[in-house]
Amino acid sequence: MQLNDMTMTRRALLGGVAVTALCLALPLGITDAMAQEQPPESQGDVDMAAALKPGSLPEMALGDEKAKVTIIEYMSMTCPHCAHFHTTTFDTIKTKYVDTGKVRFILREFPFDPVATAAFMLARCNPQDPKTMATSAQYFAMVSMLFKQQRSWASPQDGNVRGALLQTVKLAGYSQESFEACLTNQKLLDDVNAVVKRATSEFGVNSTPTFLINGKKYSGDMSVDAMSKLIDGLL
Repeated sequence: MQLNDMTMTRRALLGGVAVTALCLALPLGITDAMAQEQPPESQGDVDMAAALKPGSLPEMALGDEKAKVTIIEYMSMTCPHCAHFHTTTFDTIKTKYVDTGKVRFILREFPFDPVATAAFMLARCNPQDPKTMATSAQYFAMVSMLFKQQRSWASPQDGNVRGALLQTVKLAGYSQESFEACLTNQKLLDDVNAVVKRATSEFGVNSTPTFLINGKKYSGDMSVDAMSKLIDGLL
């Protein structure tokens, strides 16, 4: 997905989630062939030390901080290519490299629309107490669940995006009250906007998924084989 106007206001967020079905073309037949089987060409160098400096939100990361390879993924929750990566590639990469201490994997928000922004905020909040933030484990679990059910809440048949998103996150423990409390958290919304602004201005991110891997930038979905080849070349 390509970059549009990324600044999100609270009014735009609530209005975008409340209206009819998301105006997003979600491909009907995403297959493994869509993911790049060979490692993609690097889009250039990135100052990884700068990229790893703390931002406006706590880092959502899995893996050893001292791992030889660090991957930062910028993603949008309504991006079908991001969903494809996380439902077909991520778990294998996690088992093969993250859980074995070889890779540290960081997820960062890059929403393209109000619905994606809302989904990220809901992943960030603690469902039982939306005034507190989720742990990395909770965040990754919520992101995984939302990606697996992306079509049902991002483009529901009845057009009620807000209702579909609420029903989906109830599976993670949200109530109507905690759902509303999270989505009206102005500071959290501002912080998500800041992550997007920093990604664009400092690292040239303009599409999702975009990966920063040990100082190189790559864009696009990747298969297990493609990402494994990239990682193996750095170990």
